[in-house]
Amino acid sequence: MSRQVVIVGAGPAGLAAVEHALRASARVTVLDQAESPGGQYHRMPLDGYAARQGGSEFDRRRRLLAHPRCQWWPGSTVWAFDRVERRVHVLRGQSDGGGRRRLSLVPDALILATGAHDRTLPFPGWELPGVYTAGAAQALAKGERVAVGERVLVAGAGPFLLPVAESVLGVGAQVVAVLEANPFATVRKGWSSRPWRPAAHAGKASELARYAVTLARHRVPYHLGRTVIEARGAGRVREVVTAKLRADWSVVPGTERVYEVDAVCVGHGFVPQPELAVAAGCVLDGGFVRVDGAQRTTVDGVFAAGEITGIGGAMTAAAEGAVAGCVAAGGEPAPALIRARDRALTFAERLATAHPIGPAWRTWLREDTIVCRCEETTYGELTRAAEDPACPGSHALKLGTRAGLGPCQGRMCGPAVSELRGGAERHHRPVAQPIRLGELAARPEGDPE
Repeated sequence: MSRQVVIVGAGPAGLAAVEHALRASARVTVLDQAESPGGQYHRMPLDGYAARQGGSEFDRRRRLLAHPRCQWWPGSTVWAFDRVERRVHVLRGQSDGGGRRRLSLVPDALILATGAHDRTLPFPGWELPGVYTAGAAQALAKGERVAVGERVLVAGAGPFLLPVAESVLGVGAQVVAVLEANPFATVRKGWSSRPWRPAAHAGKASELARYAVTLARHRVPYHLGRTVIEARGAGRVREVVTAKLRADWSVVPGTERVYEVDAVCVGHGFVPQPELAVAAGCVLDGGFVRVDGAQRTTVDGVFAAGEITGIGGAMTAAAEGAVAGCVAAGGEPAPALIRARDRALTFAERLATAHPIGPAWRTWLREDTIVCRCEETTYGELTRAAEDPACPGSHALKLGTRAGLGPCQGRMCGPAVSELRGGAERHHRPVAQPIRLGELAARPEGDPE
C-alpha cells in the first residue's frame, strides 16, 4: 500500500517534495497558508497563475497539485503536531476570518518546508511608516503590482536585495541606490572561497547578470560596505542616513550620507520559521532544523527541507525537497539527486560566508532606539533588563520588557533581541500557530464522538 505523505509548505522545497513523493507512488497532501503555490520566490498576481502556461520547472511542478494522488489544501494552517499519535492538526480558511474548519491528518511521513521570513536589524527610525522589509516590498510589487514609494532605497545584506530592486523598478518606482552592508573584501572572500562549479551555478550567474543589466539600464548605483543607520521624518520616512561600514559592521566616522526618499526597503538575510518543527520536538542547530543526509529530522517520520534547515535560496531548497520527498515516500534517492543537493549546499555555504551579519551592528543603536516595534521596547530598556540580576534568562526578560510578546510574536525582533541579550533560546510550544479558543474547543472533522 502506498504511503501517505503530508507536506507543509508549497514553495520551491515543498513542490519538489511533491514531485518526488508522487514518483515514489505516495499519496500526497500539500498544505500552505497562501491561496496559490510557489511561496515568496514564485509569487505573482492571482490572475497570473491562471494565465501562465509556461514550461518552466515551477509550472510543471505546480500542475502536479492536480495529480490524482495529490490533495492541494490552500489556505491551511498547521497549528500543532501530536508526537504521540503522529497527528497533524490543521485549520482551513482565512487566518483573519471566522468559520475556519478544524481537521486532522495522520500521515506515514511529514515533510516540513515552512521556509523563512525577512530578518531586519533595528536602527533609529525603523519604526516609521515607509520603512519596509525587503520581502514585503517585493511581495507588494510581484503580487499586487504596487510600489511602496516613488523614491526608494534598498539596503541590507545578501543577493536578495537585487531581485527586490528589480521588482520595485518593475512597478514604476525609482530606486535611488542598492546598498550591500558587507565590504568588497568580505563578499569576494565568500564567493571565491572554492572554485566555481559551472554546471551547478550557471543559472545563478546568468541571474546575477540580468540584475546587473537591469540596474545599469535604470542607472541605479550599487554600493558595497554601506548601509542605512537612521531613518528620519515627521509622520513617515522622508530621508535616510547611510554610512560606510567596516568588516565587522562598525560605522566609519565621517562617511555619513543623506538620501531623500519616501520609502526604504531593508533586509539583512532571512530567519527560518521552525515553529512547527519545535512543536514537533525536532532538534535545532543554530536556529535551523537538524537533518541527516536523507533530510530526516531527529523525530521519527518527520523530514525537513528548504530554508528551515539553512538559508540557501530556491535552488538549494528544491534540491533538499527532492530528496525529502523521495525518502519520505519510501523510495531510495538516486545518486544524481544527492549530488544535486550537495552541490546546492556548497552554494549555501558561500552565501553565508559572503554575506554575514557583522557583530558591531548594535553600535548603530541609541538609548531610545525601538527594538521591538510591537511593544515599543527600546534598546535602553533591553540592555538594563539584561543586566538586572532579577531578570535571569530569556523568559524573565520577555516578561519584564514585553519584547517579542506583541502581535508578531518576535518574528521581527526575535533575532535582534536574542543577540542583544547574549544568546538565543527556544522553548517547546505545543501550539505552533495562533488559534482561537472556540476553534481549539471544537472537535476536528472526521474524529469519532
